[in-house]
Amino acid sequence: MTEPAPSSEVTPEELRAQAEHTREELGVTIEALAGKADVKAQARQKATELTGQAKVKAGQAKAKAAQLAQTVREKAPEPVRAKAAQATDQLTGTTRTLTAKAQANTPASVQEKAALAGTAARDHRGLLVGGLAAALAFVLLTRRRKGRR
Repeated sequence: MTEPAPSSEVTPEELRAQAEHTREELGVTIEALAGKADVKAQARQKATELTGQAKVKAGQAKAKAAQLAQTVREKAPEPVRAKAAQATDQLTGTTRTLTAKAQANTPASVQEKAALAGTAARDHRGLLVGGLAAALAFVLLTRRRKGRR
């Protein structure tokens, strides 16, 4: 803090200025301490940083996967590509046929409930994926523990 000049007597105005300066320093110190003590704000900040990092890494992984898929497509011999295209077409046709049969043989009430379930799944895709990821992690951890016994 500011020390008064030793050779002169301190005036009331100088004392007020020193007190104001001390208050300002104290306010800055208290704000800094409050920021360190605000765990929720720190957690939010860290979560925001980690979310950003995860998005960047996901984008990089997606780009790399697309690049690898393109490389595989380019390096695959023509007969293999033709066979894959044929299998895709056949699978698409079979899927459409089975879907039509299932719709024809399914009662209307079940179709309505299935449509509602599909809509709910699309609306809450993040929760669904998170739940599936948690279930998969549980299964993998359970298997790992059984393997150790």
